[in-house]
Amino acid sequence: MDTPTPSPKPKALIVIPSAAVLPLTEPAGHPGVSTGFYLVEMAQVLKEFGDDYEFTFATPGGLVPQLEINGLGLPMHAGARSGAAMVSATAAQAFRFDVDTFRAKRPELVARRDSELALSCRYLGRLPVSESLPGSDKEVVVLRDELIKSMQDLPEHTFPSVEQLVHRHRDPEDSFDLGAFDFVHMPGGHAPMVDFVDNPWLGELLHTLRESQVLISLICHAPIAMASAKYRVSPDDTVVTDPEHAFKGARVTTVAKSAELFVLSNGYLKIPGKKVRMGYFIDEALKDAGYQVQTTTNPAAVKVIWEEGVRLLTSNGPHAIDEHTARLRTLLACH
Repeated sequence: MDTPTPSPKPKALIVIPSAAVLPLTEPAGHPGVSTGFYLVEMAQVLKEFGDDYEFTFATPGGLVPQLEINGLGLPMHAGARSGAAMVSATAAQAFRFDVDTFRAKRPELVARRDSELALSCRYLGRLPVSESLPGSDKEVVVLRDELIKSMQDLPEHTFPSVEQLVHRHRDPEDSFDLGAFDFVHMPGGHAPMVDFVDNPWLGELLHTLRESQVLISLICHAPIAMASAKYRVSPDDTVVTDPEHAFKGARVTTVAKSAELFVLSNGYLKIPGKKVRMGYFIDEALKDAGYQVQTTTNPAAVKVIWEEGVRLLTSNGPHAIDEHTARLRTLLACH
């Protein structure tokens, strides 16, 4: 009796921002700060779908993505309880600090982070890690050295660019098909503010996925990718701007300006004694791009928005990742 051929696994595309430096407009003349992507905003998706799905990983320009060390702070792994966890962690580090005691009092968060780092090593190999900043919490400063040492013997993977994916999709002799993916997920961190914005190939990718009914999943800073949806790239690689594109007017959520201002004035992006500003705020940029942006008054409150007409799922930060992933699972089951 012949053994039945196993059904191929469904496929998911993960597009990881790979910018390593976040430009600042203030202080004047500042060279920018080391940045990267938030693992917590991707790892839960890998955990939820890893047994069922085959993943393809890509970055906007084909560069190796950089882990954002500040996104690995233990409060980031507390889900909807991250606000309270942040307050507790800040208080614990205000005076005498012992990293072992700090971690021992937060075993569930340490275990979650360890499991997510294991997923990163399994799927992504050795990654660069962003630099610690003056506002980085004390525990992640220690973690950074530990992390680099733990990854030193891992292989360094290569990542196709978004442009390469589109070209392969268009090549009649290539079996690669963007429409074969059930969903695409893009994590945040501050890196998307650099390489997800004003990116014609990303715009073309988003439209090609939409036309193929592929669910688009964006979290935290990643929704800035929708500002690139004004672009299409023709078969001869000519960039065309369409101000009335199919995504325009969709409801989205993202990190609120109030949350960004807190990070700039009190969090890890703070530069002591200086006013710190980035080039723009994502919620304002998305409004200017023609989207209906909905944020929360309380930055720690979870918000997830599903815009069915364009199959677009967005949420507002690392604290929303558990609810975001659960919603993604439900939507895929109903499709």
